[in-house]
Amino acid sequence: MSPPKPTWLSPSHLPHSPFGLWRRGHGDIIRAAQVNQAKTFPLGESMKQVAEHSRGRALAVLLAAVAFLAAASCKQEVAKPPEEPVKWPAIAGYSAMTIPADNPMTRAKVELGRQLYYDQRLSGDGSRSCYSCHLVENGLTDGKPKAIGAYNVELPRSSPTLWNIGYHSQFYWDGRSGSLEAQAKAAWAGGNMGASGKDGRPGLEEICARLNRIPGYRKQFQEVFGAEASPDNVVKAIAAFERTIVADDSAWVRFRGGAANALSEAAQRGWKIFSEKAKCSNCHDGLLLTDQQYHNVGIGMKGKTPDVGRFKVTQSERDTGAFKTPTLMDIRKSAPYFHDGSVATLEEAVDLMLGGGLKNKYLDTANLKPVRLTRQERADLLEFLRSLDANYKVTPPQLPQ
Repeated sequence: MSPPKPTWLSPSHLPHSPFGLWRRGHGDIIRAAQVNQAKTFPLGESMKQVAEHSRGRALAVLLAAVAFLAAASCKQEVAKPPEEPVKWPAIAGYSAMTIPADNPMTRAKVELGRQLYYDQRLSGDGSRSCYSCHLVENGLTDGKPKAIGAYNVELPRSSPTLWNIGYHSQFYWDGRSGSLEAQAKAAWAGGNMGASGKDGRPGLEEICARLNRIPGYRKQFQEVFGAEASPDNVVKAIAAFERTIVADDSAWVRFRGGAANALSEAAQRGWKIFSEKAKCSNCHDGLLLTDQQYHNVGIGMKGKTPDVGRFKVTQSERDTGAFKTPTLMDIRKSAPYFHDGSVATLEEAVDLMLGGGLKNKYLDTANLKPVRLTRQERADLLEFLRSLDANYKVTPPQLPQ
């Protein structure tokens, strides 16, 4: 018996199936594929190849779908949810702290900054950190008449306190830096931290290269900045942390918030002397206890080459010998006093200011006038000043290794 004559069919004549496969007579499988050009094949002779080709195409489509779903799943896993708003430390009743647009606050950045602030490896000789000049037991100063920087170099001025520093707009005793970031970089490359890159000492880029070799730091910088440690990123992290050094937990802030019993009766009387009779608040004004302005009180003006202070920045003669008003937060702990650390005790500092400062050509007589207090009034004034402690809630971090 002779074999049946081949039947010729075109795919365009076949019924459509969502799976692209149909059975036709005697269990033969044929594929209804859409093709660019009409193509015929002999039924029976090429069905095996067509079926195999169809199964291959179906498998490829299936694998592609699986790959697409896997990729979509990975993207969903990598995507991070937006960070919940953080209630950063703040002085109740004071205007909101200004945060630079190019350095927003995040938990991860502040934590990274806390580590860098405490890490002595940032200094040129590895001997000190930012914290070394701002010790909690010394009211966030270093307790020395003049700061000691890296390589044991004495600096020309004392270390100012950092309480509420994020509310300030100018930095250093003479206000020469216009941002916390700029101040941090200047201190890092200057005498404080000694990473100058001069005289064989490491510079900022070299210090950053060392940080990038520390896995814990390298990971954090990538997470926070999407880049390795750089001088700009380091100081941004440090500045973000410093903006959290706020004296929100203090009897002074509670008192100004309406809790009269936050201060003793003697301290409350002292506040009245401070703000009304002695008019200390002419300069030590408001919740921050500083007007953030510059005044000549006569300190250091009798020397052969006096420190002219703000004059170096403005070149204005009236700013000669003028220095920024320091906050009085933690004043009990931050002796010695003034920009050169020349007054050893709080009692001496009070008596100097009650006497109207030290006479000189540029003395700020508009705000400084001699005041006579009774012994009890002086004692109450001192009691008020000693009540201005603040609770430093930052704990030293575990540093990356």
